[in-house]
Amino acid sequence: MAQVTTSQSEIISNIPKRGMPVTIITGFLGSGKTTLLNQILHNKQDLKVAVLVNEFGDINIDSQLLISTDEDMMELSNGCICCTINDGLVDAVYRVLERDDRVDYMVIETTGVADPLPIVLTFLGTELKDLTSLDSILTVVDAEAFNREHFQSEAALKQITYGDIILLNKTDLATPEKLAELESFIKETKAGAKILHTTYGQVALPLILDVDLIQEDEYTDLMEEDEHHEHHHHHHEHEHEHHHHHEHEHEHHHHHHHHSHHLENDGFVSISFESDRPFDVHKFENFLTEQMPENIFRAKGILWFSDSKLRHIFQLSGPRYHIDGEEWLTTPKNQLVFIGRNIEKNEIHSLLNQCLVL
Repeated sequence: MAQVTTSQSEIISNIPKRGMPVTIITGFLGSGKTTLLNQILHNKQDLKVAVLVNEFGDINIDSQLLISTDEDMMELSNGCICCTINDGLVDAVYRVLERDDRVDYMVIETTGVADPLPIVLTFLGTELKDLTSLDSILTVVDAEAFNREHFQSEAALKQITYGDIILLNKTDLATPEKLAELESFIKETKAGAKILHTTYGQVALPLILDVDLIQEDEYTDLMEEDEHHEHHHHHHEHEHEHHHHHEHEHEHHHHHHHHSHHLENDGFVSISFESDRPFDVHKFENFLTEQMPENIFRAKGILWFSDSKLRHIFQLSGPRYHIDGEEWLTTPKNQLVFIGRNIEKNEIHSLLNQCLVL
């Protein structure tokens, strides 16, 4: 235990010398990114951590799983901060940097279908380079579900290609043969990546924080190529102070274009559902087991059942789902996000509306 404390003290002592360290957590749908985030927040010891959550979908489910709130930025009960990336990554980072109270470490969670490269280029190719220190890209992999053709997803491959640390999560669900095959594939895809085995995202923080694994020179050519796609006033923008918000909007839209491109290639869509009426638990269970389209790969949400006083956290990944109950801290309502290919919003909404109590 003393080793963990010492290592984390070293993290804190190094911060003023090189800007706030930043870890990017990426990984495909349902790999366990939010679970890992919660592990970091529970085991952070003396570190004050800021968590930036980048949602895919128009309901901030992930931030609620961390903090039970709809606010863009919220103090967590353990002294950390959660900030949703609504108006662009650069602006969200500045909101953390400009706080009066000191934050020691920043962790960014990407969406499950995101290519992490645009986020890396935002830190290395903008004014953030002087204020932060990109530490590593940490890719979470579902050891049971992942395969070489993972949902034919370009993003799933890019997440491993750019990963400095690969967390093989859910190893308790995978056979030794599957783990050996996965390790072989990862070594082929990203030579030199550090591979760690975990269950429920449990990993000692000195293994994943302040590891200084980003090789900036590997991204130099990509940054130069990226600049060619910028508008002519790109260089002009860097001469301005950061409080000119229109510049950050430009930055945001530029990188958002890349993000959308990969979503288009992969064909993923997100469907959100909200209701101020509760579900009938039996009808909702029937929807999950009998009616839900097969090409939904991931779903998550906050559930309100008519026969329960609890707030239920719903997580679905492939064929597996689980529902955990806890106390409501807000007004009860249903909030769900489904992610998949070729799924129809009207069909999902119709099926869910049939589950509501009249």
